[in-house]
Amino acid sequence: MAAVTEGPTGNAGRSAGGNPVLAAAVKEAGCSYASLALRVNELGRRQGAESRYDKASVTRWLQGQQPRGGTPELIAAVLSERLGRALAPADLGFHPDPQRPVAGRALVYGEDVAGTLHTLAELGSADISRRGLPGAVPFVAAALTNPQRDWLLWLLENQETLSAPLPVNGGPVERVHAMIAVFDQMDNHYGGGGVRTSIVHYLSTEVVPMLQRRGTASRQRRGLYAAAARLAAMAGWSSYDAGEYGLAQRYMTQGLRLCAEGGDRVLGGQILAGLSHLATSLGRPDEGVALSRAGIVTARGAGSPLGLMRLYAMAARGHAAQGRADDAREALRLAEGQLAASRGAEQESPWVRYLDHHYLQAESALCFRDLGLARQAERTASESLGSGADRRRRQAISRSVLATAHLQQDRLDEAVGTATLALETLGAVHSERSVQALRDFRRRLEPRRAEPVVKEFERRSRGVLGAAA
Repeated sequence: MAAVTEGPTGNAGRSAGGNPVLAAAVKEAGCSYASLALRVNELGRRQGAESRYDKASVTRWLQGQQPRGGTPELIAAVLSERLGRALAPADLGFHPDPQRPVAGRALVYGEDVAGTLHTLAELGSADISRRGLPGAVPFVAAALTNPQRDWLLWLLENQETLSAPLPVNGGPVERVHAMIAVFDQMDNHYGGGGVRTSIVHYLSTEVVPMLQRRGTASRQRRGLYAAAARLAAMAGWSSYDAGEYGLAQRYMTQGLRLCAEGGDRVLGGQILAGLSHLATSLGRPDEGVALSRAGIVTARGAGSPLGLMRLYAMAARGHAAQGRADDAREALRLAEGQLAASRGAEQESPWVRYLDHHYLQAESALCFRDLGLARQAERTASESLGSGADRRRRQAISRSVLATAHLQQDRLDEAVGTATLALETLGAVHSERSVQALRDFRRRLEPRRAEPVVKEFERRSRGVLGAAA
């Protein structure tokens, strides 16, 4: 994507009084013009939009200039982070764009489920057509707080009436579950980027209309809501895997709301685990830990040790990203305890049957990598590779982590050889997460760029990873 700079064409018009609402927010946030511009650039780059804003750009915004494209959303995301509350572009004095309202509404955990269904249908339509959405829909960390609160309040108010999920017995619920199984298989084999559009299309044009129709029996309706929540979570996860981080957040948030209608605590915990993973990976491990804790409260007592295992693993990831080794180790210990407590996949919810020993080893390896514990990262990454060739994304990520562990132990030839195997795996997987894991390894090679084996790896990787920065 071309870098964004501002000139006359980026000016949507200046008002005589400038933008006092934005000025007040910047002052309250206590950030300098230069730091605001830098953070907007960083957030945009992380989400696929290159820009070169500086303090002069901020001055122009304060004078009344409306920046082009999705920059108002990025500014709102940055100030939301600083102020600890969710802000929309309109809250900062930017002109509302009637073509993009769904991007803001989809961050909200709505009280009215009919509104949630409408939002999902509209979001899916805009996503598929790419109309009505900014080029890079931003991830907004501050918008994670309210959905957690509203979900936990719902859980507290309904804990005495919650019952186990209903069995799938024919009809539309069984058909939707069959499609979910197909999407799962495609996702495991080809990565989220290869199946994302199909999931979004099926959810928004087939399943949402089923729920909007009148006359469905309440028993079937509850099962349909749980299945729709699972599909929304899959749309979010596959968007994450395709590098569409803002869309991932929005689909998962709406999926959490649908989950309340389905009354499925295990699934609710898994959606919170997905949001936790997203937050930690995008530089907010504090939010990642909070989301995992909300998920643990949700899933505790729901009869799913494997679901709890994943949530404790997500807590460990957040702690490790913050350098809190003791907390990370304790969370991994609790995850291992839940894995040992499981009576096998067939006794678990269908939403968590894919979780196993190899999954926990892969997540543990990432924790140890982030903590600089190279030998433990090597051991656990090697064990995770036993998960089978069908899980190509996990294989690619684990090999990238294993390569880093070799590099941390100054075993350069082994590191590059392992990374080359990961690179070959990526040829068949459309997964931005796998690409980012290998880019992380390549960045660690920079001090040794002059060595022939590194030069050769950079040459071979360019087609998949792009040019090194």
